[in-house]
Amino acid sequence: MDTISWLHAPVKEIIEKRPLLSDFFVSFNICTKNESKSFSQLVDSLPGTFYDDCGTSKHELTGMYVDFINGMNASEVQAKIESLDVLAGNNKSGNHETCDLHLVPGEITCIVGPTGSGKSRLLADIEWLANADTPTQRRVLINGNLPDENTINRFGGKLIAQITQNMNFVLDMDVHSFLMLHAQSRFMDNAEEVVNELINLANSLSGEEFSPSTPITFLSGGQSRALMIADVACIGQAPIVLIDEIENAGVNKKKALDLLVRQDKIVLIATHDPLLILLSDKRVVIKNGGMSKIVRTNKEEKAFYKALKKLDDTLQMTKDYFRSGNQLSSSDELTNTIWNY
Repeated sequence: MDTISWLHAPVKEIIEKRPLLSDFFVSFNICTKNESKSFSQLVDSLPGTFYDDCGTSKHELTGMYVDFINGMNASEVQAKIESLDVLAGNNKSGNHETCDLHLVPGEITCIVGPTGSGKSRLLADIEWLANADTPTQRRVLINGNLPDENTINRFGGKLIAQITQNMNFVLDMDVHSFLMLHAQSRFMDNAEEVVNELINLANSLSGEEFSPSTPITFLSGGQSRALMIADVACIGQAPIVLIDEIENAGVNKKKALDLLVRQDKIVLIATHDPLLILLSDKRVVIKNGGMSKIVRTNKEEKAFYKALKKLDDTLQMTKDYFRSGNQLSSSDELTNTIWNY
């Protein structure tokens, strides 16, 4: 349906086809029940006092209506990111990097290297869509081309989502209201359903559950990151997800990554955690600020992951045991588990 049709079709019929459009009229307190007029006829029938009270005009109201429709239509455009490439730049010594980085949806890639080696710099270059305009002189390509405004706008201006350890909310609202605000801004017809599913997902990722009515400023660091991971997967349109060291965030790492991969996201993680590294499909090794090589996770490493995961589960069980105020004894099940490991 083109813009002319949206303006001249009966409002009642349009809302029946697109229920989300009723939000526009509700926001201006315009009754559309059994409304047989078109939008153009409706704005002409509104009294002058209406426009005075709303601080707008017929022309401005029509423009906002068209913008709202364009937003709904844009949210339905299924743009696709097939690949992201980081072309080699320079390391800290000014020498050319020895490899490029190729990322595709459905794969998990880790960035590994010593503290201060330049892992976060690589994430920053991608977030900024570097074009030889950062200290590394790297270039970032989307689908083989330098991204332009059209590429970014196809995703509502949000091509990349970043999740870090340092996340704090400042809005004075509860979890449900916050998520509803985001879902409605993405023009989701089934916003309530999506939000309820998202909260359940976030609680499955977090160690301690929270309720929809919990103020977001009351969430712990782990709960905040669990919420943001679920939000990025279920509501966020960004096809590229950058994660900076979430290993100590109290989040179920494997379940979180599985969730993002199922949504066909490109996932890149800077980490020191061997479990995350072995869960990934490949890793880019950073030395002296430069990409030095790409390593594919092999079968031996996948097998080693299972043994390491068993050890990590025992450590997590130990943490939970002491957090609950328990004390070890010779007959304790945890004691036997550790000594017999």
